[in-house]
Order: sequence, then structure tokens, then C-alpha cells
Amino acid sequence: MERLSGAAAKRIALAAQGFADPRPSGRIDRRHVRKVLGRVGLVQIDSVNVMVRSHEMPLFSRLGPYPRGVLDAMVDDHELFEYWGHEASYLPVELHPLMRLKMQHSHWMTKWNERLEQEKPGYLAAVLEEVRAKGPISAGELDDPGAKKGPWWGWNHGKRALELLFYKGDVGARRRPSFEREYDLVERLLPERVLAMPTPEPDDARAALLDKAARSLGVATEADLTDYYRLNTPLARPALRRLVEEGRLVPVQVDGWHRPAYLHPEARTPRRVDARALLTPFDSLVWFRDRTERLFDFHYRIEIYTPEAKRVHGYYVLPFLLGDDLVARVDLKADRKAGVLRAQASWLEPGFDERTVAGELADELRLLAGWLELDHVDATPKGTLARALRAALR
Repeated sequence: MERLSGAAAKRIALAAQGFADPRPSGRIDRRHVRKVLGRVGLVQIDSVNVMVRSHEMPLFSRLGPYPRGVLDAMVDDHELFEYWGHEASYLPVELHPLMRLKMQHSHWMTKWNERLEQEKPGYLAAVLEEVRAKGPISAGELDDPGAKKGPWWGWNHGKRALELLFYKGDVGARRRPSFEREYDLVERLLPERVLAMPTPEPDDARAALLDKAARSLGVATEADLTDYYRLNTPLARPALRRLVEEGRLVPVQVDGWHRPAYLHPEARTPRRVDARALLTPFDSLVWFRDRTERLFDFHYRIEIYTPEAKRVHGYYVLPFLLGDDLVARVDLKADRKAGVLRAQASWLEPGFDERTVAGELADELRLLAGWLELDHVDATPKGTLARALRAALR
């Protein structure tokens, strides 16, 4: 079995995610965006907007300042669609046939369907007909949306029905400027050529998704691979064995990893990586926290839902990638009214040079502020990197 050092595995992973290439120096357009999406496969969507919508940030991390709104335009032009890829995600429409695996094979969906039918017989079919007649439509615009039963996931009957139809693939969804989902028939949201594509057998779909995950990860454990598109691990194992038998994945041992790993045969191993990027908590490089810790020795948890008094690093904390290491983390907020990008806390990782990291982070924050059309960057005194960052921003 081939053996890889931890450092080599880290460079392979960064290259697979698009961080081994320099950012474009000229005008950035959809060709660059498509290249990024071809590498990462999907971008996760999240409603948190304290700095910028989460799905916009991975492109900035890899490309630098690009035209904002391009992802929404690609959804409008039927290049991308929303579905449960890795959580709620934007995916290239060519992946729709593979996502039918989830649409047709879900234990929780069957249970949810049965429960709703027991509570309100015929309601699901009626909602689908209403979408057909009135779509695009939000849950609140249904004739009989029902009453909400509490905060967050206390959905009413209408929202539950629409989400079930969305998961089953009977309807599609888009986002309004408020980020609310509106639902419509899939045939009105996806190109006819995509809808006409054959649906792969379940094992073939799993194998294709594992292969895509491996390309996006470079080198990965079984858990890394199945997490990427949120596949059921036991059901995916036969497809994983098949990829190994066919030579489409190469078993490897990575120093410091306690589980077997798999290398994609087309993965690059750059001699060095000279990246500089801020990473949203939902970036595909860091969204699986166990992998982040294995690759970078970087313990990372999102603290949005942690009570303020118990937060360690801040509310919306972004890791800072410099070279091939995660060297710092910074709690960011876009104060749009004041025109300021606020670094509410900044923290240096052990073993890295404070002045170098602060200078590079200051430059990246200025670049980010300009992209967000904010006038300047301000850093508070909180955190182990704060003094050096404040000096670098002067």
C-alpha cells in the first residue's frame, strides 16, 4: 500500500479544492466560476448573513473579487439547481440524475410522507396541484398553509408538504432576495435535456458520487467521501469497494491518520501551495471538522448557536489559510450601515509568526471589504492576534 506523509496529503487536498492555483489576474467571469464548481462539485447554502451569504464566499476564497450575483444568475439560467447535496446546496444541473438517488431512496422521507398523509389525507397531492397552477409559490402563499407550531423547525403543514415534495424531486426551489424558498415544478426550473437524462441504478449513482467526492477531496477516508454528498455509509461501501477494484480509487496509508484512506488516481501533489484565503464555516475544505483537524491540526467548531458567554472565538469565525496551513481565525461582521468590515476578534494559531500572519490577513480583509463595497476594516482588541492585526491595518 502506498504511504503518504501528512504534509503531502494536505497539499493534495488543497490542490483538489483549487487552492494550489493562483487567483486570476484579469477579469473574472463564469468560466472561472464553472472551473471552481467543477472542482468542488457544489457549494453549501446557509441563511446566515452576518458577513455575506455563505454560498458566495467559496468563490471569493478561490478567485478573489468576482462579480457578485453570478451564482444567482446561473440558477436563473438553469446552470445550477438547489438540492440536498451536502445540506442545502447549489449544484451543476448535470448532477440532477445522481441526486435522484436521494429523491427515490430515503427512509425519513417515507416516514414523513406517511405521517403527513395520516394527519391530512390528500393534502400533499393538493399542494402539488397548487404549485402546478400557481408556481413559483412560497409556503405562506398556499391556500391552506396551516399554523406554525413553534420557532425554527416548527413548520406548518404547508411548509412540511413543500419540503417533502422538494426532497422527493416533485418540485424544485429557488431563493427570493429574502432567502425564502419559493417552489415550482421541476420542469420549469431545469433544462429539458437534464430531465431527459436516464436515472442511474442506485449503486452506479453512489459510485459516481463517491468518485466525484474523491476528485474534490484528493485523498480521503471513507467518512470523508460519504460525508461530501451525505451518502448513507453502509449502503455506499459496495460502491467504494467497486471503485477500488476498478482502480478508480487507490488505497493509501496517510501518516497520522488512524483510518484507511483512498487517493484519487488523478489527484495532484504540488511541491508547495501558496494560498491565501478566508474560509466560510461552510466551505467544502473545512465543513467536515474531523477532516479539518486531521489535515491541519486545527480544531474548529461553529459557535453561532453557542450562548455568547460560552463562545471561545466568536460568533461567525472564519479560518485563515496561508500557504498550506490554517494559521489564524477571525470573527467577522459586515457593518453595512457604517460601511465597515469588523474583525470582532482575531486569533493566531500556535507556531506561526504573528507579524507575517497579521500582515497577510490585513491585506485579505481589505480585499474582502472592497468586494463587499465596505469602506474600511476595523479590528477590535480581542484575541491573540488582535494587536498585530490592528497595527497592520493602520
